Amino acid sequence: MIDTIFFDIGNTLRVVVRDREFSEAAEAELMRLAGTSEEHDVFFAKLKANWDRYRKAAKGGALEASEMELWSQHLLPDYPTEHICAVAGRLTRLWRDHDGRRVARRDVKPTLEELARRGYTMGIIANTITETEIPDWMVEDGVAHYFKTVILSSKVRLRKPDPAIYDLACRAIGKPPENCAYIGDNPIRDVEGTRAAGWAMMVRIDEPDTIKNEPQEITSRADHTIAEISELLGIFPPLANRRGGVHGKGL
Repeated sequence: MIDTIFFDIGNTLRVVVRDREFSEAAEAELMRLAGTSEEHDVFFAKLKANWDRYRKAAKGGALEASEMELWSQHLLPDYPTEHICAVAGRLTRLWRDHDGRRVARRDVKPTLEELARRGYTMGIIANTITETEIPDWMVEDGVAHYFKTVILSSKVRLRKPDPAIYDLACRAIGKPPENCAYIGDNPIRDVEGTRAAGWAMMVRIDEPDTIKNEPQEITSRADHTIAEISELLGIFPPLANRRGGVHGKGL
């Protein structure tokens, strides 16, 4: 019986809202903090090229670098190591902010509240380069108390779809895989990782930005596909009303 639900964050619980002024301010601060004398376009073209190389390597090896390693060894290896390591955490947040503002979907908090009321244990498994952004969001939005375990790839060095990160989450939360469901947006990484880990259910939220930014051929289907987080309430009934087993699966 499923009694534990883990969530992805990016494009699942939160989405990016484009905000040119916000992004430009983040880019200016990133350049200032890095201490660069390069022109804006040159600096960010180099960052983007280094970022693309790093992401390819990280995805291929299913390993995530720490923030200090990310900036000193991959993104700005030609800058003074001591300085870059000292400001790596802030650089990471600014690099993320240059895409836009990240905000929770409108139905996230009430859905988490209702799932908790229904008796579900909840946690997070997220591939992320930042070590502080998600914990800060949880506190700022008043949702930290809903999550018993938070597994971030930047902290544990593992990345989805490696089943090891799912196994770690199970150990951390004290639940076997057959009791766990995962909610994510990526039709390959999230689905395949959940399947490989032997979890009971995978629910995919259909987020257009995911496919747009990372085109993929869908070969594995989720047990459920939803358009809104609140639709989870139709999939996970109150545990007191359950009579054993995993309830019906759908497309």
